[in-house]
Amino acid sequence: MNIDFELYRIFYVVANHENITKASYELNISQPAISKSIKNLEEQLGGKLFIRTKRGVTLTEEGKEFYRYIKLAIEYISNAENRFWELSQLEVGNIRIGVSTTLTKEFLLPYLKTFHTLYPKIDIQITTGMTSDLFFKLRNGLVDIVILNLKDKEYDSDFKIIPCKEVHDTFVISPSYPDKFPNRISVAELNNYPLILQAKGSNTRTFLDQVMFQKDIVLKPSIELTSYSLVTEFTKLGMGIGYVTKEYIGTELAQGELREIPLDCEIPSRMIGIAFVKKQLPSFSTRKLIQIIIGKDL
Repeated sequence: MNIDFELYRIFYVVANHENITKASYELNISQPAISKSIKNLEEQLGGKLFIRTKRGVTLTEEGKEFYRYIKLAIEYISNAENRFWELSQLEVGNIRIGVSTTLTKEFLLPYLKTFHTLYPKIDIQITTGMTSDLFFKLRNGLVDIVILNLKDKEYDSDFKIIPCKEVHDTFVISPSYPDKFPNRISVAELNNYPLILQAKGSNTRTFLDQVMFQKDIVLKPSIELTSYSLVTEFTKLGMGIGYVTKEYIGTELAQGELREIPLDCEIPSRMIGIAFVKKQLPSFSTRKLIQIIIGKDL
């Protein structure tokens, strides 16, 4: 059967009131139109749904059984409409974000604070890990978006990539470090000093190694750390030259806890971006977070 849902809705309201006049007021439909709709439904079903009485109408035994199912269907549809409205108004929902620990702390947190202030009822789940692992989760629907340091390469066509912030890397030292570096030094000369770098495998280290490779230079760190924040802390202790992102150490630079080393060349900037699966339209709440981060409609 391919019965118009509107006929079911009219039947449901009439059955609730057991009166065509009252149903007419609720539905804002004329009584003859309601009677015609009920007759049409009965003909398509092949049996009587109502018996007319002096007070109105009453359900037949078959009509009572039919009503029991239609009532459940109408309630499910009503609940679905209400749920969709709540999702669209960000009254409910959740966002699953894949992101590195560094980007969570240094980039994402301020945006999450703004989002949570505006939409406190939305649940937020953070999954940290290597970018390759996070993209696997994204492809398999385990996270909704991935926030990452973009690499100078083409990403799989299945993914939509949105660049959202440019950042700049630099080499820094602590004021307590013995050599004050008054003049510019070459990048190659960095190997003459103890270097503090993130371990291989991190996006920051991969980017640095690629930049150095283009200059035919291989940097040899004295200290390798898995955590970006530890690179900053070890450098502040005066244990060597650290490779950091300038935008993440604004406070340390302003307060004189760290200072940049003048180099003979500029390290290229890089971008932070957001990735999601093209064929899976982000949810209302996810789209709103993306809009807050990029500062415009998605």
